Amino acid sequence: MPAPKSTTQPNARCWVWFKGDPLKTEGSWKGGWYGAPSVIGGVRIEHHDYVPCRVPEWRVVFSEPADLLIPPSIPDDAEWKLYPTEPQ
Repeated sequence: MPAPKSTTQPNARCWVWFKGDPLKTEGSWKGGWYGAPSVIGGVRIEHHDYVPCRVPEWRVVFSEPADLLIPPSIPDDAEWKLYPTEPQ
């Protein structure tokens, strides 16, 4: 039996903010993701090259950013990934 979906709506195309490597690259929005709000908080995101995971809302937008290099408002005590991914 497949695991129950952890979303309250169907997946939609989205962009996810990645912080990059301070010595090599700056952060940027990455497309090719699909996500939906999770019933346990945050946004559950999926990409064909990665394992599905759950991230905070501030890391995800559902319309393409005008500039892929302008970061979101990142909280001072920001969590970058949320656990668990699925409801227990």
